[in-house]
Amino acid sequence: MDLRQLGYFVAVAEELHFGRAAERLHMAQPPLSQAIRSLEADLGTPLLHRTTRRVELTDAGRAYLQRARAILASVDAAAQEARLVAAGAIGHLAIGCVGSATYSVLPALSRRLAAELPGVDFSFRGEMLVPDQVEALRTGEIDVALLRPPIPDASLAISTLRHDRLVVALPTEHPLAGRRQISPAALRGVDLIVHSADRRSMMYDVVLRLAHDAGVEPRIRHEVGETSTLITLVAGGLGVAIVPEPVTALALDGVVYRPLTRPVTTVDLAVAHRADRGEPHLLRTVETIRAVV
Repeated sequence: MDLRQLGYFVAVAEELHFGRAAERLHMAQPPLSQAIRSLEADLGTPLLHRTTRRVELTDAGRAYLQRARAILASVDAAAQEARLVAAGAIGHLAIGCVGSATYSVLPALSRRLAAELPGVDFSFRGEMLVPDQVEALRTGEIDVALLRPPIPDASLAISTLRHDRLVVALPTEHPLAGRRQISPAALRGVDLIVHSADRRSMMYDVVLRLAHDAGVEPRIRHEVGETSTLITLVAGGLGVAIVPEPVTALALDGVVYRPLTRPVTTVDLAVAHRADRGEPHLLRTVETIRAVV
């Protein structure tokens, strides 16, 4: 028994006529009749009742027809699924984002991915610190990350997407809020809100380096894990924060953003995944991220 025999049987069973079935299958009638007899011999029971005037299904033939149709449909579905997988059109991916990308990239990215890869099931994790993203990539908890280098990990494929300038987030009533731009030196004696050092935030090191280069001893009052919490505390008047410019998408009442003056400092935004992974739907997702960012 093989799939070709099943297809022959379904054609005869639906036409109830060997001649019409042969025409439908683009073959001669004798080999078709022989194939059906061979199938019946393999099964050990007749599937068709033949007379000189008509062809009818036996009870066994009617039952077998339902199964044969289901088998052929399943085979077709498997072939289609294989083609879609090869084309990167189906699958599942989890994407993790640093805080600034959560607000500036994720809304447009999620819409674009839904439009271009509707067969891929995406899940998203926002507000992830870079060390957590790296660990999640290693363990497979997430598949793709929008993060901020440097990442000293040769097991990851990392590609820079853009360079984001740094800005200062201030309470609207802060004495520095009236300035058009702010230098790092102006932050001397100012309460700072930063991402957590305990959770190894990359932005923590950036802020400290800026302060030290300007000869300023940073006065850190609050450390937080999430960018949204950081900006909320700024809105509450608890201090100021240095953040990547895309964070300005968080337009909370009580917060203003001012450019950081020269030297212009930027932090990179990159896309990363494990270097040993090359599934088509993952690579298509990375290309879509590039197009959006």
